[in-house]
This record gives sequence, structure tokens and C-alpha cells, in this order.
Amino acid sequence: MTDTTAPTGALPAEGLPAARVLDEIRALRAADRPTHGGRLFAYVYDPGVAGLDELAQAAYAECAHVNGLDPTAFPSLLAMENALVGAAGRLLGGGPGSAAPDVVGSVTGGGTESLILAVKAARDARPELTEPRIVVPVSGHAAFAKAAHYLRVALDQVPVDPETLRPSAGAVAAAIRPETVLVACSAPSYAHGVVDPVAEIAAVAAAAGVRCHVDACFGGWALPWLRRLGAPVPPFDFTVDGVTSISVDLHKYAYAPKGVSVLLHRDAALRAPQYFGYADWPGYTMVNPVIASTRSGGPIAGAYATLRHLGEDGYLRLAAATREAVAGLADAVRHTDGLRLMTEPESTVVCLTGDGDPTLDLFVLVDELAARGWHTQPQLSYAGLPASVHLTVTAAVAPRVAEFGPDLADAVAAARAAGPVRLPDELLALARTLTPAALTPELVAGLAAGLGLAGGDPAAGPVPGRMAVVNTLLDAAPVALRERLLVEFVGLLQRPAW
Repeated sequence: MTDTTAPTGALPAEGLPAARVLDEIRALRAADRPTHGGRLFAYVYDPGVAGLDELAQAAYAECAHVNGLDPTAFPSLLAMENALVGAAGRLLGGGPGSAAPDVVGSVTGGGTESLILAVKAARDARPELTEPRIVVPVSGHAAFAKAAHYLRVALDQVPVDPETLRPSAGAVAAAIRPETVLVACSAPSYAHGVVDPVAEIAAVAAAAGVRCHVDACFGGWALPWLRRLGAPVPPFDFTVDGVTSISVDLHKYAYAPKGVSVLLHRDAALRAPQYFGYADWPGYTMVNPVIASTRSGGPIAGAYATLRHLGEDGYLRLAAATREAVAGLADAVRHTDGLRLMTEPESTVVCLTGDGDPTLDLFVLVDELAARGWHTQPQLSYAGLPASVHLTVTAAVAPRVAEFGPDLADAVAAARAAGPVRLPDELLALARTLTPAALTPELVAGLAAGLGLAGGDPAAGPVPGRMAVVNTLLDAAPVALRERLLVEFVGLLQRPAW
């Protein structure tokens, strides 16, 4: 006899008890990386504050069904959004009595949406241009490339110095054309955690009559507190002449639930082209400040509750703990033979690479760290920059720092004992010569199977426990082939569960 209550995809023949559904979700979550505990150095931001999750979840639940589509219908959400924008604007050098008293902003669903909207506002402010362009350092977040792709804007990339990992203002100035609508810089860059020369870049943008956006999605809620603690943070916000917009993610170092970001403009005239309005149809007149129309109030309420609960004193304490953790992790790298820092940490990132030891494979090291419970983020080599390992450091890491050094040394020893990954000659040749156009779904499926990837089989798991071989293959491939390989692989993972 068939069990009609057995789950079939997400829709069983008969509804299931709530407790069973929650048990299923918990079972699925068991395969995830740990979001708490200070051992995951990417994707999530854990302050390690007792009770904060419960507060944010309760606030989220209060407003989960509130719809941000119409602020006149749900003024509570408008009030919370305005409060978040005001807090971010004041923290980043704007507001009454500042050099930028007329700062305005919008709450978005994340940093990528904020960057897309910054590009849209700049593009739409110059409707006379048929081929608008933006200038972005190669270290700028990939979301700028996504914005350029979505909005049909040309992307002019500026190289970074291999030692400082920063672009020069002179190179930015040389890249600006009459069609340039926006110049971007980072505070800090995600990959390496360094702050671009914002004041110099903003000056050359202003001289050319071009908007300058500071992507502070990653560090905008960390750098001001670090500065208050005495860190030598260079000017990067609205105190800098020529900075016209800034993005800052609250679901990063404001430790709010995902996804909440704030896009700020120096004044309302600069923000105006960001909006979309449409009345040429028989339904309601659509007016959207951001990309989404319907938006849940849950994340915004969660962010509001988080900021209200932690306050300035709380964020200062968390920044101090994070700074202490960064110093401890960096010291562990300095004292580990075979490794070096890509750059001295100046924000909340520790980025390490090899010192030339041919017996130590960074990608194997990443796997060995994961086997010891430390989940780091490998970064492939690019344009003369070596492969590296990225650690996003949060306040929750501070209590675990003493454990990291011995585990790092042990992982290095194990990586040396295992030896570097050696790809078969034919696979290496394929990676270096295959064109993206020749990469069929069938070929990717075969590669995935050969590398031990499950190809979307939920029973087998989406990826193996060790990824060094995969990362070595990607590192050997040209950039365009890397992109296509990963697009096709994700396509293999995203299959209907019938």
C-alpha cells in the first residue's frame, strides 16, 4: 500500500505535521557549513552575541508578511527603512551638520542589488549616451560586472598594483572616457581587504564630471568602528569630496539577518534615476525604489531590531573583538612556515598565500583546514596575482583564535605529506585549450562525474568533501572557461526534485 503522506518533492499528497516538516529541514541543514561558532570564514557573519538570533527572528516574524510594495499601506516598514538609512548615513559621514547634509538612501535586498542600482542611477542620469561605460578596478566586486551585464553598460577594468593590491588614481583617470557614467572603488576590496585610495579616485572622477561610488558593502559597517578604536582607516565616506554614493550591507558587520543592504546617495537628485515608475497599463501605478516590487518586511525588521539592540557601544565591542581576532589569525600565518600574508590586514580580512614552497598546495591546505573544522574560502590565481585563501573575520572568531595556529600548522604538515594535486596531462591540456563554446552540458557532466561531483544527485550530496582537484582544474583554466564550467556545473546541481 502506498504511503500517501510520503514527501514527493515539496508537495506531498497529504499535508504533514509541522513537527515533521521542521525535522526534515533540520536534517537537510545538517549538511550545511556551521553558521555559528567562529569557524566559518565566508558567507555568514556571526557576532557571537547571546540572544541576538532570537530577537532578530522574533522581529522578522512580526513583519514577515508586511509588503514593502506600498509604503502608504505599511507605514511601519517605511519608518524602519528610514531609520536604517539614517543610521547608515550618519555613520558614513552624512546627515545634519555634516559635509553631506542631504544624504538620502534606500534599503535593498543585498550588496549586489545596491551595486546594480548605483550603476542604474548613473546610467539613467545620462540618457543621451548610447554606449555608457563604468570604470572599476579588477579588485572591485563581481557584482559590478553583473550590473554591467544586466544593464548593458560597458565595463572598463583597471589593474591593481601586485604589491599594494590597489588601483592607482592615475590609472583610473586614464580609463575615464566621455561615455563613462560611474567610477567605482572599494572600502575595502572583498578579496584582500584593502581600502582603495578613495579620496584620490573621487577627485579624478569629480574632475571628469563623473559619479563616484564607494562599494563599502563589506566594510562600511566595520571601518567606522575600527577608526574609533584607533585604527588608521583612510577617508572613504561622504567626508570625501566627489563621493556621490556608498553601499553598505547590514547583513555583514551590522550582524543583521540576510538580506539587507543600504544604498546611499549624497542628495535626492542623484538618487532620482534609481527609481522605476510605470503607469501605462490598467493596473496600479508601479513605483519602485529598488529592483524588487513585493518585499518582505522581515529582513528589514530584523535589521532594525539588531541595530537597536546592539547600539554604538555594542558595535564598538564587536569591532574590538574582531580586530583582536584578525591580529591573532595574522600572527598565526606569520609563524607558519610556507605561508605568508598577501598584505598586512587593515580591515576584517586575513588573506594568505604560499611563499613559494612547491610541496605545499594551497588548495590541499584548504581541504585539510576543513577537515579540522575551519572553513575558509579559496581564491584562484588571477592576472599575475597568486592563488590565495580568504578569511572573513567576525567577532565570534575571537574566542577560537588560540585554536587556529596549531590547527594551521597541523594542516600545513598534512598538506605537505599529501603533496600537491597532479592533474592528468590530458585533463590539464583540456583545461588550457578548451573554448567555452565547446563546453557542452554532457562534457561538464562527464567531468563532474570524473572528479567525484554528484551532479545534482541529492542522495550523493552536491560536492565531495575535498575540493582541491576541482580548484586546481579551475585554476588551470582561462577565466572565460572557469566561468562557463561553473555555470554549467551549477546547472547540474539545480534540477527539480520530483
